[in-house]
Amino acid sequence: MSHVCDAAIVCCIDFRFQKFIRDWTDQNLKGKTFDLIGFAGATKDLETIMGQLDISVRLHHIKQVVLIHHEECGAYGAESTPERHAQDLQKAKAAILAKYPDLQIDLHYFYLNGKFEAI
Repeated sequence: MSHVCDAAIVCCIDFRFQKFIRDWTDQNLKGKTFDLIGFAGATKDLETIMGQLDISVRLHHIKQVVLIHHEECGAYGAESTPERHAQDLQKAKAAILAKYPDLQIDLHYFYLNGKFEAI
C-alpha cells in the first residue's frame, strides 16, 4: 500500500508557535498534504531529522521540505540568534539536497509576533 504526500514540514516542538504554524500551512500549502516532523530545535539535531526525512521520502514520496526555525528557541539557548538559525537552516538544506537533489527546500524563520520570514 502506497501513501503519497506532497511535503514534509520540520519545525520545533515549542507550543507557542503551533497555532501560527497551522495558520501558515493553511495559507501556504493549500490543498497539500504533509508530514509534520516536530523536534526540539527543528534541524539542530540534523542526524535525527535526516532519519525522519528518509522515512518521509521512502514511504510518502515527498517532493518538498519546509524547514522552520524560530525566535527564542530553548534548544539553542543563548545561541538562539537569527544569524545562527539562518546558518543551521542553510546547513540542513545543503545536507538534504546532497542526498535528495530533486526536493524543493524552503527555509523560514518565525518570530514570536507570528511573522514568518523566508531565508
